[in-house]
Amino acid sequence: MLDKQGKIDLSRGMPCTGVTVRAVTVKRGCAFHVCKRYETEDEDFMGLALEEAERARERGEVPIGAVITLGGEILARAHNSPLGMNDPSAHAEILAIRKAASRTNNYRLMGTTLYVTIEPCVMCAGAILHARIARVVYGATDPKGGAVISVYPVLTEGKLNHQVEVKGGVLARECGEILSRFFHEKRVHSPT
Repeated sequence: MLDKQGKIDLSRGMPCTGVTVRAVTVKRGCAFHVCKRYETEDEDFMGLALEEAERARERGEVPIGAVITLGGEILARAHNSPLGMNDPSAHAEILAIRKAASRTNNYRLMGTTLYVTIEPCVMCAGAILHARIARVVYGATDPKGGAVISVYPVLTEGKLNHQVEVKGGVLARECGEILSRFFHEKRVHSPT
């Protein structure tokens, strides 16, 4: 929701999560509090994406989380939900883009940064381009389906009409571990 000056008003519409982020301005009763959790702002927001990934894991979904920011303020958070929503497009990135677009009342998310725990797939990369997201920061690479550098260079293809700044490897170990642990547990508990 935008206020009268055109700035995003985070004091309404999002419940307090108790999550702390050092880069966000504190308002009484708002959704976020200020403190330092990691060394950089990118790591702080990736830490929040990891919290979203943990929510997905708790629901039996592949643990991927996403956060979208604008000017250091959080617009949206989401986690994978294809099983729970019976929707193959309910990837963390897509759900976060939908929430951010709804919140800003604009399908173009220019100037925003998307933090996601794994390299986006082709579907999500397409949505990122159409939404005009300025920057993507991801954690672990996806050697089987990544659409940044691993399999398809969708976000780094210079021929497209929108260019996205990309930074990979932020908290890569932590992002990879939550996925590895999830799939290991699935294999251990699956009937053979």
